[in-house]
Amino acid sequence: MKTAHDIIRRPIITEDSMARLANKAYTFEVAAGSNKVEIKKAVEELFGVKVAKVNTISMKSKSKRVGYHVGETSEWKKAIVTLKEDSKTIEFFDSMM
Repeated sequence: MKTAHDIIRRPIITEDSMARLANKAYTFEVAAGSNKVEIKKAVEELFGVKVAKVNTISMKSKSKRVGYHVGETSEWKKAIVTLKEDSKTIEFFDSMM
């Protein structure tokens, strides 16, 4: 059985994800095999908030080159979680604004 910590791996801190904070949309890297329902329950359990919707994106691998050596980045899954209007914010992201 997957726990909430197994599903939510880490927050994504980028310029685009910081711009979404005004609309109560938070971005996380999640486990590749998780679905929207599992992600919603995990965020509600970990942070004590009410989730309105979850959008997921499968990030494909990209080829990278360092000098002569060629390789690929790993594939991963991203989730953009939007909270309800009456929900409190996630405190971790509040300190970054």
